[in-house]
Amino acid sequence: MIVVEDLHKHFGGFHAVDGASLEIAKGSITGLIGPNGAGKTTLFNVVAGVLPPTSGRVLMDGEDITGLPPHELFHKGLLRTFQIAHEFSSMTCRENLMMVPGNQSGETLWNTWFGRKRIAEEERALRAKADEVLEFLTISHIADLKAGEISGGQKKLLELGRTMMVDAKIVFLDEVGAGVNRTLLYTIADAIKRLNQERGYTFVVIEHDMEFIGRLCDPVIVMAEGKKLAEGTLDEIKANEHVIEAYLGTGLKNKDKLQGADA
Repeated sequence: MIVVEDLHKHFGGFHAVDGASLEIAKGSITGLIGPNGAGKTTLFNVVAGVLPPTSGRVLMDGEDITGLPPHELFHKGLLRTFQIAHEFSSMTCRENLMMVPGNQSGETLWNTWFGRKRIAEEERALRAKADEVLEFLTISHIADLKAGEISGGQKKLLELGRTMMVDAKIVFLDEVGAGVNRTLLYTIADAIKRLNQERGYTFVVIEHDMEFIGRLCDPVIVMAEGKKLAEGTLDEIKANEHVIEAYLGTGLKNKDKLQGADA
């Protein structure tokens, strides 16, 4: 689904992404790990249109999407979440979901005067869709709470819910488990699995928690120094000498430490 070809992103003399090439298979849940400063989030930002690349190409289903802005990629079905949730804190959780789909009739002044019936019908449909999403994610009980009042883990679920309000094809999740307690983390993992298996979502996941990666991801791609270092199952990655060197600067005798290494 996604092909990254010799991608570079430079910030002055610093090469955050330095010739990265990788592929994301349709229907996969791919993990993206690597030491701090490996270029993972910058790669996400370039692929998702948040940052323009210095050079290289990004293809989606064979189409060159290099440098397209996020709103255009949104309409093509490419979405991303952020390590820090971007909720509208003064709106309810249901309202946060209802506002996601674009081109709503209520967005034009003309329709607010002469298309009130159409607006009301759309809002009823959006409300029903939002309630369906909240139920799927097992957070119906927070539907009417202000999004700024819910926990960090619930905010991550709400962000995941936003991707369900449109026809997402591929979702880039940036540290979805950061600051989330273990119980909610399992809930998030189960929701990702169900979206992948039942609705055909493709996911790419940056995550520090190796247990979380192991529960969800195959394959796992390792980045180091701005480029792809290795790819395989998590067990293969944990046994890879080059990966261990990148994380720990030590030999195979310490490979067990990778289980808890900071990705």
